[in-house]
Amino acid sequence: MKESLLQASSRFFMAQADTGNVAQTSIPGLAVVRAVQPSGLEYAISRPLVCLVLQGSKQVSLGTERFSFTAGDSLLIAANVPTVSQITRASATEPYFSLVLELDLALISELGAEIQPRQTNHSARVRVEPTDADVADTALRLMRLTERTEALPVLGRPLLREIHYWLLTGKHGKAIRQLCQPGNHTQRIADAVALLRTEFAQPLPVERLARAAGMSPSSFYQYFRAATSLSPLQFQKQLRLIEARRLMTAADRSASSAAFAVGYESVQQFTREYRRLFGLPPGKDREISKRQSLAGGNTEPQPPI
Repeated sequence: MKESLLQASSRFFMAQADTGNVAQTSIPGLAVVRAVQPSGLEYAISRPLVCLVLQGSKQVSLGTERFSFTAGDSLLIAANVPTVSQITRASATEPYFSLVLELDLALISELGAEIQPRQTNHSARVRVEPTDADVADTALRLMRLTERTEALPVLGRPLLREIHYWLLTGKHGKAIRQLCQPGNHTQRIADAVALLRTEFAQPLPVERLARAAGMSPSSFYQYFRAATSLSPLQFQKQLRLIEARRLMTAADRSASSAAFAVGYESVQQFTREYRRLFGLPPGKDREISKRQSLAGGNTEPQPPI
């Protein structure tokens, strides 16, 4: 019987030790996610990626939009956007499984110059579609390659190139292509986002971000908000708060230590803004997360800030 992508991904995950819910493969940007129970809400500013759901179900919200997807679907996040996600169907007997691939922008630029764009009107930043057969087939070959370490240096890059080709020529193609069109607003905003991600703990005036994007401050503000749904200041604030939450729940830092580490000068302001985003004060949220961790609770880690 022909092996399925779910079987190959499950076998890979179970062969790893102490991975939590996410097992990174030796292929850059490719990871397997597994959860044995529904998760709580996970907040992130996601990088461009595609998520192939192999078993179970999940929801992702972007602002007021909510996307539900299940086995056989693929979720595309084609921009740096704030998301709230939750695994909605998973159990010990039928775990949630997904394959997550962070998009390689250099490969997309290279391929985009070589292929004709598919005629489609769909260019939303977040979208769900049935997974293309060619994408699933290439993903299966990538998972099999993780077990052939001697072949990985030779075949890994060509297979990554192939899966990006199928993504570009498939249902998600137009949205992905816009990530890397030279000089377009999406690419310029991505340059500013890269600066925000690396220096979010520092003061970043909008003028400096606009220079990084090669725009006037007024144009930059307009296009940044259109691309991310947030103002630059709101985006930076969410980066800080999400990283502070990670420090408290994964690195066992106190609320005040996490606040200062991400750039806050006032613990009171940090507490107020943390509660506004996550619905709980930081100390209470940290306590609940620790209890869930001790009880074996599941959350799906998001791509790192």
